[in-house]
Amino acid sequence: MLAQQLAPGAIVTDPDAIAPWLIDWRRRWHGRAALLLQPRDTAEVQAIVVAARSLGVPLVPQGGNSSMVGGATPPADGSAAILSLRRINRIRRLDPAAGLVVAEAGVVLADLHAAALAQGRRFPLSLGAKGNATVGGLVSTNAGGTQVLRFGTMRGLVAGIEAVLPDGTLHEGLAALKKDNRGYDLDQLLIGAEGTLGVVTAASLRLVPALAARAVAWVGVTSPDAAMALLRRFQRATPALESFELLPDESLAAVLAYLPDARAPLAGRHAWHVLLEVTADAAGDDPAALVEAQLAAALDAGEIGDAALAQSEAQAEAFWRLRESISDAERATGPAAQHDISVPVEAMPRFMVEAAAACDARFPGTRASGFGHLGDGNVHFHVRAAPGTDPAHWYAEQVPVVSRFVHDLVAAAGGSISAEHGIGQMKRAELERLGPPARLHALRAIKRAFDPGQLFNPGKLVALAPDRGSE
Repeated sequence: MLAQQLAPGAIVTDPDAIAPWLIDWRRRWHGRAALLLQPRDTAEVQAIVVAARSLGVPLVPQGGNSSMVGGATPPADGSAAILSLRRINRIRRLDPAAGLVVAEAGVVLADLHAAALAQGRRFPLSLGAKGNATVGGLVSTNAGGTQVLRFGTMRGLVAGIEAVLPDGTLHEGLAALKKDNRGYDLDQLLIGAEGTLGVVTAASLRLVPALAARAVAWVGVTSPDAAMALLRRFQRATPALESFELLPDESLAAVLAYLPDARAPLAGRHAWHVLLEVTADAAGDDPAALVEAQLAAALDAGEIGDAALAQSEAQAEAFWRLRESISDAERATGPAAQHDISVPVEAMPRFMVEAAAACDARFPGTRASGFGHLGDGNVHFHVRAAPGTDPAHWYAEQVPVVSRFVHDLVAAAGGSISAEHGIGQMKRAELERLGPPARLHALRAIKRAFDPGQLFNPGKLVALAPDRGSE
């Protein structure tokens, strides 16, 4: 019966065709599924949800399958079907004057960037997985990326959402109303819910003017504290500081070894590196002059060791390629315990140094370091296994112990164990252990209210007791 309601090719049972979608990006989570469903529009999603509900079959929504926490991987028991949103990939409307675009869930981020640029606008969120990540996944994980410093996360860029709820009804919230006081904000509940409350099928997204110019610089500094001082210098000088990324020299070294044609931006060695970008939205503004002046003043004051201002778009892209290749480069160097964490911005420099030292002391032979978005207090804190460590033993035995230690440090600093990647299945137990009771109670209550049958993305984000009654 369901087959009659769906377009040809929507129901996939071939194990070879399903296999690529059973493993997460980090290749740590391996699921099973006998069925892959590929609807072409929202109506087909509704039909699938209604059928799945009647049969009691859980659904795992999936976009680009680029989750860092196993958030789009089906459970290992094979009980769930994969609901792929990749075919729902139209840009329904792009209004340059209003600064809005309505993009379906399967639209790839890089394609959204190109469509907006063709109309003299841009969508101000970018990340290393822009060639795979989709709008639905970005909304469902409240993605951040490298431009949060100026524009915020997806939560601030979403103006409205269309989503199919677990009972098959459609939340029609694409109107992008500036003011709406009809009670709870369903859009905001769905953002960051990781597909556990509804299947996002489209979103109204805010656009900003296309760049008139940008200045990208690579800076060598002695410490995270020095990087923080540089950040504050630029924030005092301009509101157009769009990105401010910090990475240790060892991360740069890993990328240079990984990319055969890559070159170090600076001569000599520097303990830490900053990649910053200042932009201009209006013709005639000169961000390069501002950046050059601020870097010269910082150099004269002894606040930085050296700096290189990109002299072309190609060089600017080369700088960004170094930053965006860190995760791939570190994955190639061997197993690691990877943490996406945040602490208050002012506390981050000290945390990066002290937490790395604490991990190195607690786990001899490992090497800990952090890199990422210093300006918004979010870094990716990795503890790499000692050379020669068996990956299977590391992930099964050591990573849980290491992560518990790191998360305890984060909690003691008043931070979050998930800054932008979500909870998925990787961090669910740690959220249960460290999450404030009021937050956990609310998460469970909301999940039960929306999805009492626990059919949407089972095993992710929040665990419910077998008893589906009230707590």
